Amino acid sequence: MGTVMGAEVNRKEPLPAPTVDEQHPSAKYETAVFAGGCFWGVQTTFQRIKGVTATTAGYSGGSADTATYDQVSSETTGHAESVKVVFDPSRISYGTLLRVFFSVVHDPTQLNRQGPDMGTSYRSVIFYTTPEQQKIAAAYIAQLDAAHAFPKKIVTEVVPLKAFYDGEEYHQDYAEKNPNNPYIQVCDVPKVAALQQQFPELFQDYKHK
Repeated sequence: MGTVMGAEVNRKEPLPAPTVDEQHPSAKYETAVFAGGCFWGVQTTFQRIKGVTATTAGYSGGSADTATYDQVSSETTGHAESVKVVFDPSRISYGTLLRVFFSVVHDPTQLNRQGPDMGTSYRSVIFYTTPEQQKIAAAYIAQLDAAHAFPKKIVTEVVPLKAFYDGEEYHQDYAEKNPNNPYIQVCDVPKVAALQQQFPELFQDYKHK
C-alpha cells in the first residue's frame, strides 16, 4: 500500500438510504463484491456490519493468472483490489450495504485512487452478481448525484462480476492482525469509527479467527 499521507475526511452524517432496494429477497445468502481502495480497509469495515456472514479480500477485473498481489500492484492486470461480502438479505439489504460503501468505506469521487494509494487497482467499482444488484446500484448512484451528495460527480463503475480471486492469506483480516500498523491507524481505523458513529444500529464487533 502507499505511503501514509493523512486520513481521508470522513462525513459526519450517513448518506440517504436508497429509494430503490431489494424487495422480499428469498435467498438465505447473497454475494456482493466491492472495490474501494486498499482491500484492508474495505474488508475491516464490512466485517463489522450485522447481517454480513463472511468477507474475503481478493481481486476482480482481470484474469486468473494475473491475480497475485505482486502482479496486481504493477497496475497492468486490470484487477481492482476487491472484497467479496456474503450477507443474509433478510437481515441487511443490498441497498444498505451500498449506503455504507458510499458513506464510510471510501470516497467514490476519486478516480483510480483512495487516500495515499494511486492506480487502477484502487479504483471504485461495484461488481454486481445479479441484475437486481445492477439496477439498485445504478439507481443509487443516480440518486446521490441528483442530490449533489458529494462535491464532485461519482466515478464508481458498475460492472458485472466475471470472477473473484481470493487474495493471499496474509491479506485476509490484515487490519485486525496489524492494528498498530501506521497505515491501518491512519487510513482504516477512521472508517470503522465512522461506521460505528453513523450506523450504530448496524455495527457489530468482529473477532478474526
